[in-house]
Amino acid sequence: MIENIKKESEQRMQKSIKSLQDELAKLRTGRAHASLLDHIHVESYGSVVSLSHVASITIADSRTLLVTPWDKAMVSPVEKAIRTSDLGLNPATMGQAIRVPLPALTEERRKDLTKVVKAEGENAKVAVRNIRRDAMQHLKDLLKDKAIGEDDERRAEEGIQKLTDKYIAEVDKVIMTKETELMAI
Repeated sequence: MIENIKKESEQRMQKSIKSLQDELAKLRTGRAHASLLDHIHVESYGSVVSLSHVASITIADSRTLLVTPWDKAMVSPVEKAIRTSDLGLNPATMGQAIRVPLPALTEERRKDLTKVVKAEGENAKVAVRNIRRDAMQHLKDLLKDKAIGEDDERRAEEGIQKLTDKYIAEVDKVIMTKETELMAI
């Protein structure tokens, strides 16, 4: 029982780290990467789909993305979707391809993005701590039901705390890496 609680908690903590990494991948760092446009959706023949479902996204150079819709009729809707996204990008159509230049980040914008990174990191830490709280509650319930002894509960709590400390440190590492990436010119 205790091992199942630990295993489930660790899996949930790993998901929290993965979620943090996915959120941070959306933040622009000044370098072009295809995942920057992952959350953009386009209306295609009456349904709203992800940009990656209607076009290929490649990196032309370090500051330019090249979006090539598979259907000629989708060039204009794709360009509009990129322009109206929250990324502040200004795409330019060249025939069937759309060039998306990434403007250089200003110092002020970098500092703002750093604050966003810290906020996302804090949210991830809260999620990890909530997972710890749930696991501790499961252990207390098992003790109350006399399914485990006090010594077992104490050892399991120490193990869960070590697990929590490990994942909090992992969150800090992810945040530090992203901040370094953002502040690099």
